[in-house]
Amino acid sequence: MLKSSSMMTVLYDKKKFAVLFFIFLLIDTVVKSNFHWPYRFISKPPVILLIIAYYYYNYSTSRGRNFSWVMLALGCFFIADLLIINRENVTLLVSSFVVYTLGKVFLCFRFSHQYDFKVSRLIPFSIVIFFYTVGLIIYIYEGLGDYFLLALISYFISLLLCQFAYLRKEAVDRKSYFYVLVGVFCYMISEGITIVNTFKTDLPFQDFCIMFFYATGIYLIVHGIVIEKRIEPKYII
Repeated sequence: MLKSSSMMTVLYDKKKFAVLFFIFLLIDTVVKSNFHWPYRFISKPPVILLIIAYYYYNYSTSRGRNFSWVMLALGCFFIADLLIINRENVTLLVSSFVVYTLGKVFLCFRFSHQYDFKVSRLIPFSIVIFFYTVGLIIYIYEGLGDYFLLALISYFISLLLCQFAYLRKEAVDRKSYFYVLVGVFCYMISEGITIVNTFKTDLPFQDFCIMFFYATGIYLIVHGIVIEKRIEPKYII
């Protein structure tokens, strides 16, 4: 009972939770870098499970569709995390990419809104993200083989996710906006390193960077949603 109470205290205390989360993340990165992959079935699940618990107990807004979209996304990430542990198994690897993509779709649903926005702000941002995506696809093209279409779809969804996160600026408070946007950027960095490592070549510190940016990205996204304060729009389209 005491342990349960202490755990709940940590979950509700955002600073204590951040410390606990990054301790577990550090443990998993050490295991990923120094031990055989089966050990990650022990070290990896707690990382996302902590995020799920943090979101579940701290999301104070009405638990409607927005709450469900995030829970579905986190559920997909948890499943995909387990599938991708054994990267030598091509079937599991491809399945993990599919499930990760589905998780990103759910986050797109969560971040979409009907508030008006300035197209002039969106175009430069979209161009930068588009060229990043195209450049990455071109770089790994030869190694993709039969997985070209899957990679293209996955990165198209990532592009949409990034745009939806960017467009939240007119709909939410500044702090929540930047947490989520930086989180999405971190996720895309991790995704890029993973794709290059899988289909092209090894990279320095890839094991650490993949997990660090991925988990940090998910944490920042969820934390940004938890502290989110909606702003009344000037116009509705």
